[in-house]
Parts: sequence; structure tokens; C-alpha cells
Amino acid sequence: MVPLKRRKVISSPVGKTDKVTKFPQIVLFLLERKMGASRRDFLRQLGQKKGFRVEETFSESVTHLISESNSGDEVRMWLHSLDGGGARTPVHLLDISWYTESMRAGHPVKILDRHKLKEQQTDETEVVLFSCPSYACQRRTSLENHNTILTDALSLLAENAELSDDEGRALAFRRAAAVLKALDKPVTDVTQLRGLPGLGEHSLTVIKEVLENGTSSEVESTKHSVRYKTLKLFTGIFGVGVKTADRWFRGGIRSLHQLKHSMLSRAQQTGLDHYDDLNQSVTKAEADAISEIVEKAVLDVLPGAQITLTGGFRRGKLTGHDVDLLITHPEEGREQGLMAKVVSWLQSRGFLLYQTTIRNSYLEAKDSPARPASNIDRFEKCFSIFRLSKGEKHGTKQPETLIESGEKTHSHTSNEIKQNKPWRAVRVDLVVSPISQFGFALLGWTGSKLFERELRRWAGQKAMSLSSHALYDNKQLCRDTTQPSVKTTSLACSTSSSPILICVTCRWGRAL
Repeated sequence: MVPLKRRKVISSPVGKTDKVTKFPQIVLFLLERKMGASRRDFLRQLGQKKGFRVEETFSESVTHLISESNSGDEVRMWLHSLDGGGARTPVHLLDISWYTESMRAGHPVKILDRHKLKEQQTDETEVVLFSCPSYACQRRTSLENHNTILTDALSLLAENAELSDDEGRALAFRRAAAVLKALDKPVTDVTQLRGLPGLGEHSLTVIKEVLENGTSSEVESTKHSVRYKTLKLFTGIFGVGVKTADRWFRGGIRSLHQLKHSMLSRAQQTGLDHYDDLNQSVTKAEADAISEIVEKAVLDVLPGAQITLTGGFRRGKLTGHDVDLLITHPEEGREQGLMAKVVSWLQSRGFLLYQTTIRNSYLEAKDSPARPASNIDRFEKCFSIFRLSKGEKHGTKQPETLIESGEKTHSHTSNEIKQNKPWRAVRVDLVVSPISQFGFALLGWTGSKLFERELRRWAGQKAMSLSSHALYDNKQLCRDTTQPSVKTTSLACSTSSSPILICVTCRWGRAL
């Protein structure tokens, strides 16, 4: 069973009373869009101290919606995205200036024209605007991308930001690209995007330039940047992250050939030896073939165990950069010790060129369940480079061993890698989950990264905490260890991701 989430019991100080609401007929809501979470929280607390009723979440009772740097059209589009467009429009859509003036005055000031959000007048001949929900996890995204030229440009800039260790800028570009992927038609004019969530000024500038000129000067400049090209080359090596790649770049290294004379870890050396293979897309047929081999290994050492192909292939994609396999057993606890046996089975038959295993750390710390939700789970995992015979398809008889062919599975030289060999190297991640946490693990390992991030953020808006191990109700405080804090008991033993998504009230579609 999933351990209970313990929370500190906070007793109310003697004599302390709730803040008095001086103006109960006025209900305010501060829109986080373009305002930011920290500033919004500060302004909300300030208003409450002044006696205003400022709601944390939007509801039908809100009478004044306060926004910063948004037009009336953008706010109405945001309202339309809530619950499929069923949200009622508040009586007043106001600029932040009305709020700050009211704070200074200590009471609601008179609403003037300059306080009202400006809305652009439109006619029937104007282009139809696109609309989509604010969170990526609420959108149904097709595998068919109608705006590839735009999303490719934004994705390249996001990648460059990640290589520069600028996570905030990278996330902004990723969110903008995700919005465009969700649109059911090609964008022909930047005005069609007015009011859409996740599109900042920088992204809109790039989109506008691509629509008008077919390309973006910033994108072209990035493509030809020596640093971008070099770091992209280095991070394509298995076991190499941005910091290591940047250190090599600053040390004057510019090519893979120069790295052959550097001190590399075993993972990096194996990744360098099989660079071309590991940077070649993995097909669905290859993923199925690997899944079949691993399934045979799993069932040989633990009959009745279950294996599921996750990642982009589970989302319907036909190619990917690696193969993710999730393993469990219907009987809780039977999965313990399984990973070592499976790895030993695969190694003894020559299927693994490299592997490293991380043990399950979820239950090692007493405060584990109470830790904040993280994008990184703590299941037992094996990160490996798999040796797959070329031409193998799902359903064909797999070899019992690769060592019988007489080929060595280690110490490959660069010359051997370049030769036409009857096998290729593929990145394979194996994950073992207890059946009680399988639904959460399945959801977490299906992706995409942005979908998972947005899902956790949306769960937070619903006063819940979601991780790859459990779903917690933040409103329910545990005063003793006999009280469950998981949202519903059935979710703790869920073997599917669907009930979790229903509980978080998201629309399940293709992830990005």
C-alpha cells in the first residue's frame, strides 16, 4: 500500500481570529497570467489584510477580475478556456491599476474608463481566432501537427535555452510550441493567436517573423552558432549532460574525435562508441522487438509479471529516441528483487552493451511520502544500451543469446562501429513498480515532459499533489497514522492512468 502522507498538525494560537472582510459584496480574483505566481500571492495577501475578499481560485461568485498586461480579449479567451467555455464572465474586467488604487485608498475606488480592460472591436470579416485550454494536460493534441514550421522554430530556441541552462526561457518556448501543436488548422496570421495561453511576446515575435519571411533571424543565428552546434553534438552522447558538454566546449573541444583522447566515464565511452546508433530514431517495430525480448526475460524469472511499453510509443508515435518499459506484478511485493534477475538474464545472453541500476528509494526515508511532488520518481530503474539484431520484428523468434554468434559485446572500437554490423545499439530504460503505484508510474512514464509538468501544476490548482507514486488531497490533514490522505482508496491500487486523470478532472488525449 502507498504510505500515508503525514502533515504537521498546526494548532490555532489562542485569541487569533480570521481576517475581517469589510466589503463582502465585492469578490475579487487576481489573474496569474502575465502577473506571475509570486506577485499574485503578494497582492492577494495585501488585499485580504485591507479587508477585501480575494479568492484563490476563480468561481461564479467573483464580481471583479483583476488582470495585469492583458487585454479584455485575452481575459475573455482565458475565461472561455475554463471548463469548456462555461465560465460566467464577471461583472467587471479590470486593470491592476484599479486594485492598487483601492489598496492605497483602503476601500474600493470608483471604476473609471481607464480601469476597464480594453477590448478590440471586431467585425464579421475578421479572421476567426483560435482557442484552447490554458493547461497542456487539458488539450487533446493530435499526432498530426498543422504548424510544423512554427513549432520547429520554437523547439530549436527551447533547446538552445536548455543548453544555456535557462530553464525558464526553455519552458516558455516549449509551452508556446505545445499550444501550436494543439491547433486543428495551420496558422496564417499572428492575429489568429490573440488571447491564446502560453504565447509570450518573444514567441509571438518569432512566429510573426516566420509567417512573414518563412524563417526567423534568431533561429537561423542559433542554427549557425558554434556553441549551439557543439553542445548539441556533445549532449547526444549517452551519459553527457549540459554542464559536462559546456565544460568540454570551454576547454576548446569541438568534435567527437577530440573526445576520444579525453578521460570519459564508462557510460560516456559506451555512448561515444555507439553515437550514430543512439542518435538514430527507434521505430515502433524495433521497440516491440525489444519489448518481446525483455518480456521473455521477465517471465522466465518471475511468471505472471506484466510489462508495458510506455513513452511516446504509448502515446501513438511511430518513432522515438529510446524504449521505456514498465514492469510490475499483480501481487504486491513480488516485484522486489526482480530487476537484478532480469538484468542478469539479459547480460548472460549478450543483449546489454551497458547498464546501470538505481534501486528503489521511495521507502528508504521516513519522510518520503511527505516530500513535495517531483518530476523524478524513485522507482528501481535500469538505464541501459541494448543490442538489437537488425531486421528483427515483433512476433518473430528471438535468439536465445547473442553471444553464440561469436561477436563480442564489449570494447568496440570506432572501426568496428563504422562497419556494417548485423545489430544496432538502442537506449532502453527498465522501470519496476509495485502494483499499488502502477497507475501513477504508468501516467508518469507515458509523458510527455510538458504534459506531466502541466498535470502536476493543474493538480495543484485543485488542491492536490500528484507524483509518479501517489495522489494526495492537500486539504485533508492527517492527525494520526490511521487516516488515509490519498484522494480515494481505489487510486492507491489503480492499474490504469485513466482514473487518476478523471480524479484530477483532465481531458485525456494524445500527449505532446
